[in-house]
Amino acid sequence: MEDLHQLPKFRDALSYLYIEHGRIDRHEKSVACFQKEGGMIPIPAAALAVLMLGPGTRITHAAIAALADNNCLVIWCGEENVRLYACGMGGTRSAEPLLRQARLASQEDSRLEVVKRMYRMRFQEEVDPAATVQQLRGKEGIRVRDTYARMSRDTGIPWSGRSYDRMDWRSTDPVNRALSAANSCLYGVCHAAILSAGYSPAIGFIHTGKQLSFVYDIADLYKVEITIPLAFRTAAEAPPELERFVRLKLRDLFRETRLLQRIIPDIRSALGEEAASGADEPVPMDEDMALPTALWTPEGETVAPESLAPEGEVVSWSS
Repeated sequence: MEDLHQLPKFRDALSYLYIEHGRIDRHEKSVACFQKEGGMIPIPAAALAVLMLGPGTRITHAAIAALADNNCLVIWCGEENVRLYACGMGGTRSAEPLLRQARLASQEDSRLEVVKRMYRMRFQEEVDPAATVQQLRGKEGIRVRDTYARMSRDTGIPWSGRSYDRMDWRSTDPVNRALSAANSCLYGVCHAAILSAGYSPAIGFIHTGKQLSFVYDIADLYKVEITIPLAFRTAAEAPPELERFVRLKLRDLFRETRLLQRIIPDIRSALGEEAASGADEPVPMDEDMALPTALWTPEGETVAPESLAPEGEVVSWSS
């Protein structure tokens, strides 16, 4: 398929699918998971936002090509999808959103405005324009601690703080395991949305210094609403396969809260952009796969006509 915009928009996609111990290969116009017992599970690549590959999975080149053509993010993750090892790239070829994000993050004043907008979105109330980042973090900490305490009271699950041993996963208490499993799925969906819209997952505003800093920024907008309540309710139910139970319930919650329809508009709102319904309409780079890239010229300089071919290809440089 040459025109990526014949495909469903991110907001219309299914959230994610997690697979362990299977071989994924191309199947007709899509992909499928083939199991040792001879079973075959079709994967709706054109309508899926994230495919998470857990331990024991193998995937062919043809399957990866089909998933990339359908703008489905592929993530290679650890057992129960609580570690990220590698991921694919987004579906848009336009760098404009990334360049705008980098400009906002590289200047202290504009970065602070984005941070305040994010906290405003989380608190659902106005933020004092004179508030410092430390004051906002303190306010956030109080809100999150109150949420943990309230959910502990409501469910009867004891809460002693966010803590888990990455080297001994099973020794962690159920509510912390449920939180980690739920947050991993939330990170995957936010990561897919960020890449799908052409932003960088590494250029964060509140979080900084890691390749997923912006993913953590955006995921934090939804944890109090979605993953924290789910984790406590799951711990209260004490299902035998806790992580699998979390994944299934979380898919339902993503659909009920219309999360996929909200993420990209929320990103644009946080960055001070118009979250218009037509903001993800086709751009020339996506409509024409072979469109040559533009050339940068400093302000005040002109580009010599002979330096460009009619199609936009560089043929020579003016001295």
